[in-house]
Amino acid sequence: MKKDFLALSQFSKAELDAIFSLTKELKHKQKSGVEHHLLKGKTLAMIFEKSSTRTRISFEVGMYQLGGHPLFINGKDSQMGRGEPIKDSARVIARYCDGVMIRTFAQKTVEDFAKYASVPIINGLTDLHHPCQIMADLFTVIEHKGGYQGLKFAWIGDGNNMANTWIEAAAIFGFDLTLACPIGYDPDPNVLEWARTHTSAQIVITRDPKEAAKDADVLSTDVWASMGQEEEQKIREKAFAGFQLDEELLDLAQGNAMVLHCLPAHRGEEISEDVLEGPHSAVWDEAENRLHVQKAIMATLMK
Repeated sequence: MKKDFLALSQFSKAELDAIFSLTKELKHKQKSGVEHHLLKGKTLAMIFEKSSTRTRISFEVGMYQLGGHPLFINGKDSQMGRGEPIKDSARVIARYCDGVMIRTFAQKTVEDFAKYASVPIINGLTDLHHPCQIMADLFTVIEHKGGYQGLKFAWIGDGNNMANTWIEAAAIFGFDLTLACPIGYDPDPNVLEWARTHTSAQIVITRDPKEAAKDADVLSTDVWASMGQEEEQKIREKAFAGFQLDEELLDLAQGNAMVLHCLPAHRGEEISEDVLEGPHSAVWDEAENRLHVQKAIMATLMK
């Protein structure tokens, strides 16, 4: 029976830990120059309805390193962009390819695709969830901290797809998470309700970034206006005043705290230049780990 990767809540802690173990193995092989063609002869369709740098490159390179072949599909240039029903596209593409990665707006798009496709579907990003990114973030934490157990995580900023997925991760892995979000920019209430019924970990929403940052081991943030929200930029700049992840906030965290940002970063807005480029930043390791984690996800689903 096929398994899709649409949200972390579909998976158990054991299943996600297994992906981390495979990630470590594949990263070591790649760094050592050892061939690991686990998907030799397989094809991955990559459908993009949102622009991308890291998602496209990491999936394309990852599929190549696994011995398979990636296919880039611009959603606007496909029949989907001209109004073909998702169920039609899904059933046809699944007959050509061994897996599909979709980066789009609505979570329902990837869910409908998964419903009608006979091959695994991977969520490369939606407005509701960003599971591949959070898996890369957590793998980076494991590398730097030796694990995620007993750590305090802080989210500073918009209650967006990243915040939603951090909430699911906290519930699954059992770590404490405090999210500092301005009024009107909270995470999805359904995600929060699901998480609080599936964990004993503390998941707290606050309006005070200092409360979230205090004694945190891991601090994360993202842009204040995500793709599709550019017209709200000026409004959001006012709403998020005081929510910049800067040295003042970092000083409240643990002395060996690490900083994450999924990129692209708007220096001087959600994160200061000195924090992004400073010694606590693990952002570049985090970006690289998209490649290794997604290879493990593809190999797990498509092998």
